[in-house]
Amino acid sequence: MTDERTQVVIIGAGPAGLLLSHLLHLAGITSVVLEDRDRTHIEQRVRAGVLEHGTTEILTQTGVADRLHREGLVHEGIELRFDGAGHRIPMTELTGRHITVYGQQEVVKDLLARRLADGGDVRFEVAQVQVHDVGTAEPSVTYLSEGVRHRVVGDVVAGCDGFHGVSRAAAGDTLRHLHRTYPFAWLGVLVHAEPRTRELIYAAHENGFALYSMRSPEVTRLYLQVGADERVDSWPQDRIWAELAVRFSLDGEPWDPGRGEIFDIAITPMRSFVTEPMQRGRLLLAGDAAHIVPPTGAKGMNLAVHDALLMSRAIEHWYRTGEETLVNSYTADALARVWRAQHFSWWMTSMLHRFPGDDLFQHRLQTAQLANVTASRAYATALAENYVG
Repeated sequence: MTDERTQVVIIGAGPAGLLLSHLLHLAGITSVVLEDRDRTHIEQRVRAGVLEHGTTEILTQTGVADRLHREGLVHEGIELRFDGAGHRIPMTELTGRHITVYGQQEVVKDLLARRLADGGDVRFEVAQVQVHDVGTAEPSVTYLSEGVRHRVVGDVVAGCDGFHGVSRAAAGDTLRHLHRTYPFAWLGVLVHAEPRTRELIYAAHENGFALYSMRSPEVTRLYLQVGADERVDSWPQDRIWAELAVRFSLDGEPWDPGRGEIFDIAITPMRSFVTEPMQRGRLLLAGDAAHIVPPTGAKGMNLAVHDALLMSRAIEHWYRTGEETLVNSYTADALARVWRAQHFSWWMTSMLHRFPGDDLFQHRLQTAQLANVTASRAYATALAENYVG
């Protein structure tokens, strides 16, 4: 087994792990990033695509947003569509801020390119990753690469390896897991087609929720609410297009979302999950390793970025002053934002989706809530403030 030392060992090369490594580098702190997939996979893995105003500012201020500003799609509002009519929420007018549509895989590409240009140590295709001694001053991570076992010792281990990663399990039974599973899923498709609209459309329909989004001027991203146990093969393309047209209906007439080649299709379960606390000893968790939100509120990647920012500040403060105050308060600081995002995501999900057993009374309540949001400046501002971040 080979042995080496760094200051921070980061597990996972997603947005949280790569941004954390970049921020630590700017503060003069060394790190090693371990990723079990290859570079091509993480740069092509399609995930979230909506960046809050604050997320864009963080990436800009730390020098990794040049391409984002060239290629990202700035949105100053969203549309809520229900009862056959569209209602725009003018987010920028209400808040002075906007969102930017820019795929998570593009953020990963930008961060990774910067880390490698700066001489960052990012190791791909590592296997059998294990975390050790997190309750001591010298936690370590072991992994297998090309048949050789390696051990990296650090002062801190950052678990940024997602919901199914090994980091959270390394904390043992000291963590409490709070979760909720929704009784439906999202069927999502990527389409080679020019977007028909310049802003996102959230549609509430008696058949279920639908979302019209985009990833670039040539690619649209469309979602349909489906049953929790649905299979992709139950949704041939003609059925997808027909259902999208119905759920986006305007004035009683189907609305054509703009057909094109569907080049990716997947079903995503809808769930909420929070780990409390988000740390144990010298192990700190970030992103999906610590929390999952339903995608209705577009908060997942934005929370990961905020976690990385908080963690980097805490670690930098510790190295600079010798005080562990911010490290010790990392969980409380992070969870304050996490639970706000959970509430907003739950609220949006509950307002826009059809639940099993819903009757006409429940439908009328949801419609009244949507009408309040679109008719009241105060309600609309509250939605916009939460959405833009």
